[in-house]
Amino acid sequence: SAVVLCEVTCESDQPNPDHQLCLTYFGSERSAASALAFCWNGISMNTGRMQEARPSAKNNFPEIRTELPQDPGPSPPSPILGQKPLQLIELKARGRFGCVWKAQLLNEYVAVKIFPIQDKLSWQNEYEIYSVCGMKHDNVLQFIGVEKRNNNLDLELWLITAYHDKGSLTDYLKANVVSWNELCHIAQSAARGLAYLHEDIPGHKDGHKPSIAHRDIKSKNVLLKNNLTACIADFGLALKFEAGKSAGDTHGQVGTRRYMAPEVLEGAINFQRDSFLRIDMYAFGLVLWELASRCTAADGEADAAASSASSRGAGLDLFVSAGPVDEYMLPFEEEVGQHPSLEDMQEVVVHKKLRPCLRDCWQKHTGLSMLCETIEDCWDHEAEARLSAGCVEERIGQMQRQAPVIGPEEIVTVVTMVTNVDLPPKESSL
Repeated sequence: SAVVLCEVTCESDQPNPDHQLCLTYFGSERSAASALAFCWNGISMNTGRMQEARPSAKNNFPEIRTELPQDPGPSPPSPILGQKPLQLIELKARGRFGCVWKAQLLNEYVAVKIFPIQDKLSWQNEYEIYSVCGMKHDNVLQFIGVEKRNNNLDLELWLITAYHDKGSLTDYLKANVVSWNELCHIAQSAARGLAYLHEDIPGHKDGHKPSIAHRDIKSKNVLLKNNLTACIADFGLALKFEAGKSAGDTHGQVGTRRYMAPEVLEGAINFQRDSFLRIDMYAFGLVLWELASRCTAADGEADAAASSASSRGAGLDLFVSAGPVDEYMLPFEEEVGQHPSLEDMQEVVVHKKLRPCLRDCWQKHTGLSMLCETIEDCWDHEAEARLSAGCVEERIGQMQRQAPVIGPEEIVTVVTMVTNVDLPPKESSL
């Protein structure tokens, strides 16, 4: 399992896994105990370079209690509740912003994202978004704390979240197909998380929770818990919209190229809150397409099998095919390949107005047919016509209730595809 969050890779020095230090920790021990994963824009999985910490025979490193220096970044949002020992265990990924480690905090695993000092603005933005009132939600990756420490005279900026062993939705779909019910659960929980981010909640119990645009929605930034509940992660590019305050750097052409909305590719964004939220929804439509492309209900046979079994009882043997589930592909991979340029995406998305293929066989399944309509309403070329995240969440609930479900007593054999779990990274640049 891995936490893999973007397609861009670069080289950076590795932290010494034998160093034990103390995390400046915010929140309760219970928050550290939650099993969450960590997602990071700018990281791609590299299993060949994974390393496990090797405890030395004799620990010659003194315990380090780090202090938050004056610069860079904001001061802590709340008083420090304690300092807990944090041990780096395993390097999980590298990327343009540094690297991600699996670490141990007390008796629980956490994810540590380490930024070099030159990327302090990305670290600071993510920290500030996590510090916003009301950011604790079941479908938003849980924040644990931050750390600033010196490593060979270079200041490193650490951001600590809890850890999910299943990793990102990208990783999961590469290695697994999903049933109709699993698709609905993942999609609905992801939509619920995005809807919560987008919502402005003046009366939240923790204070006024502002509307937040993510600006880099993609399957690598959707993490899966052990029960396949999704949570949204990576807020390095996110914007918060507070009354009377600037939203910050609203440079329009940011994010991952293949997930960019037409208006982003054109450089024609209306710099208002709703415009940024609609950009998120275009990308979310592509994530829904990725789920549909790996669903075992894709050939529509589930509908016919359920109807047949219902009409004649469950007494006869029934064979249900999982359908022609294709190997995992990124959105637009058929159209532009694995490493598209900005010009490639502009030609396909803006000028030709193409979208990933919605297969004919998907229309044979009641639920997938409804999902296709929702996907098209999310990635509509006209931004104003796109669905809101809350509407998508409601629609998926309706799909799950209306689509026939085959009970286990009606199935004798289910055939699924075995996919290659060692696929190389699909993309190397934004």
